[in-house]
Formats: sequence, C-alpha cells, structure tokens
Amino acid sequence: MTELTTSDLPSGLVAVASVLVALGLLCAAWIAVDVARRPQPMGVMNVVWPVTALFGSLVWTAAYLRWGRAARRAEQGGGHHHDGDGPPMAVSVFTGTSHCGAGCMLGDLLVEWLVVLLPAVAILGGYDWLFTDKIFAVWVLDYVAAFAIGIAFQYYAIAPMRGLGLRAGLRAAVKADALSITAWQVGMYGTMALVQLWILPDLLGGRAAVTTPVFWAAMQVAMVVGFATSYPVNWYLIRAGVKERM
Repeated sequence: MTELTTSDLPSGLVAVASVLVALGLLCAAWIAVDVARRPQPMGVMNVVWPVTALFGSLVWTAAYLRWGRAARRAEQGGGHHHDGDGPPMAVSVFTGTSHCGAGCMLGDLLVEWLVVLLPAVAILGGYDWLFTDKIFAVWVLDYVAAFAIGIAFQYYAIAPMRGLGLRAGLRAAVKADALSITAWQVGMYGTMALVQLWILPDLLGGRAAVTTPVFWAAMQVAMVVGFATSYPVNWYLIRAGVKERM
C-alpha cells in the first residue's frame, strides 16, 4: 500500500496533526522539567508522567498537576502524601493504567523509528516470511517492545512495594501487567488499523508514513483508546490484589 508523505496529505490535516504532536511534546517537556525539580516518590513515575503527556497532552498534564505532582525537593519530608488512606480508586486506576501506557508509548516510538532507520529489522517481526504487509510485522515488534518495557516499569513499581528480589519481582510484574498491556495494545492497534488500513486509504489512497505528523497524531488518538480499553482491566487487577494501587 502507498505510504503518504507530508506533501501527499491535505495541508489542513497536516497542520492540525502538527499542532497536536507539538502540544504533546511541549507538555512532556514541561513535566520532565517539573519532575526534575519535584521528584516522584516512586522513581519510575519520573519517566511515566512525561511519556504519557506525549499522547495525553493537556489532559494528562492536568492529571499530573491534580494527582501526581510531588512537593519540591526542599519541602519533601516523607514523600508525596495523600489525604486519608490514599487516592480514590478511580485515581489509582488512572495512574496504574498510565504507568502501563508509558511502556506502550516508548515501545512504539522505539520500534517505529528503528524500522524507518533500519527497514530490515521488520524481518524479525515476520515481514516477507509471515506477513506480506510490513505494517503487521512492525506491530508484532511494537508489542514485544511495549511488553518488555512495560514489564520493566512494573517491576520497578511492584518490587520495591513488596520487597521482592529480581526473579520474584519479574514474576509479579508479568502477572500484574501482561493482561493490562495486551488490553492497551488491542485498543491501540484497533484504532491504528482503522486509520491506516481503512480511513486514510479510502479517503486519500494510502496510509500515513511514520515520518509524518499525521501518523503520530493518529497514534496519540490510538493511545487514548488504548487507555480506555486497558482501564477496566487495571481496575479488575487492582481490585483483585494482583496489581498494587499507585
């Protein structure tokens, strides 16, 4: 299928997509600077909040300011405290789902650009021997990378909470996040499939190339859908005690 470059896409669509992507980048940069000044009690969240802003933009920035922002270094005594017994369940699930989504976002960023720079990498995902369309091979690699990064993030969250060693911590991390990551990717892949395999080809005669802002704006939307499909799964996992409240 034809890959559409920026010059092939409608200028209005490119302009809107560029604004959305730029807004995500600006929000991520601002949060990255802010967490450097106000480190999170859970170290991995110093990465999670800026990364989720790449797709969540103003909404996730508002969530960070409302629920995630820690005190300044000089004001930190015992970390970031919440009133009562902790944040409401809905907030804990939001944070836990975002934690999962950060791994998915990083995995997709890594793989999509790696395949642009080194197209032969797609062979590892099945291109030319399992799939005739490279997009499916890239999605396989996206999932593998997202799963690996997501489990690593979960390990650094769950192992300190439970005082677990490496092996036990990794087992707990896989148990806590495997279903959550998969649910996220289902929503994300489903949305990207609609955009790249149906909507854009039907309207414009091809799919957006990875190097275009339209592709990454579509990915932002897809990530938000992934959050929606993963949220109820995270609720169940936290309620069942499989995943820790954050």
